[in-house]
Amino acid sequence: MSQPINANRLFLASCFALITTAFSFSIRAGILTQLGTELNLDTIQLGHINQMWFLGFPISMILGGVFYSNIGPKLIMQVAFVAHAIGILLTIYATGYETLLVSTLLIGLGNGCTEAACNPMIADSYSGLEFNKKMNRFHMWFPGGIVLGSLISKFMTDSGLPWQAQIWVIIIPTVVYAILFFGQSFPKPRIAESSAWDNFKAMMNPLYLFIAACMALTAISEFGPQQWVGPILAKAGASPMLILALVTGLMAVGRYFAGPLIEKLNTVGVLLGSAVFCVIGLYMLSTMSGSMLYVAAVFYALGICYFWPNMLGYISENLPKTGALGLSILGGIGMFSSSIFQPVIGRWIQENKVVAETQGLVGDAADLAAGQSTLSNIMLFPMILIVAFLFLYFFGKKLKQA
Repeated sequence: MSQPINANRLFLASCFALITTAFSFSIRAGILTQLGTELNLDTIQLGHINQMWFLGFPISMILGGVFYSNIGPKLIMQVAFVAHAIGILLTIYATGYETLLVSTLLIGLGNGCTEAACNPMIADSYSGLEFNKKMNRFHMWFPGGIVLGSLISKFMTDSGLPWQAQIWVIIIPTVVYAILFFGQSFPKPRIAESSAWDNFKAMMNPLYLFIAACMALTAISEFGPQQWVGPILAKAGASPMLILALVTGLMAVGRYFAGPLIEKLNTVGVLLGSAVFCVIGLYMLSTMSGSMLYVAAVFYALGICYFWPNMLGYISENLPKTGALGLSILGGIGMFSSSIFQPVIGRWIQENKVVAETQGLVGDAADLAAGQSTLSNIMLFPMILIVAFLFLYFFGKKLKQA
């Protein structure tokens, strides 16, 4: 006789798995400068290391989404645990660039498996209003976990602890979710109403392709500045990790109360407003210093807060036949875009510092100028999105019918 499904325990385990993902993002952002100094890595190499996190994520997320109905969430989460555990340990004992590339890729693969398994597993465990509540609370833990990880990283860095000690912290939620999942029965995947081929054909709609291009830009607008917050704002007169905690904390609150806002403005209106606030926030971050950066962070947080869930929500509302596969691939495109631009951002920082030095700036002043110029470069992405979302507002229905 099979063991009954303990949906609440599975949900709690899923939350700890997502906290692992959030810790791997925020703590790595916090140690980026230390990694560069202690292992003699330049910003381009750091960019390639970051790239592996964003590359592993979509690979396993998309593959997990494709095979979920055949293999179920249990096996996917077992793969996630192995990838997380090995990746974390390899990072702790890394001796150089190549080891960090491999270890960060493994952590990214574990994170993608978590997304691929937990989202549909929660959908298979709950229904109706309870499902909506659980999904809302589950996704709270990515920005919420980043807040917690950012504060932990700041405390440990300020205390003079080595970066390896911070990576050890990531193993805590990893072990917790493994214990909670161990020995549990998992819900069987519900039979999909349409085949993967039907989903794929629906994705060939011009509206989906347009949103996919926008997704690439919204993702890098969100994840680029956050992942590089340490090197970019280190000399700006404010704590980079407190800024990251402030941004992600506001994101968590904003997403929780998003319903009434979307109801009043509709999805496209929210996306357009987000792009405007994102441009304002990045402009302020690139021109201000000291305590005013915390004010700038508020505008930036309001800008990026609604990008990811509403891009997915727009496709769910307007192209439901794309199914779970369409959403997985859309999310994968966002992460893949973030992966591609990580070394690009590293190169921008390096090149902008050279420009600053040719203008006579040295030391902290050169680092500050390089960081601000890099944020100005990133600001181009949400500026393009303002135009794109205006186009979507006026011509979205025609794209859908094309």
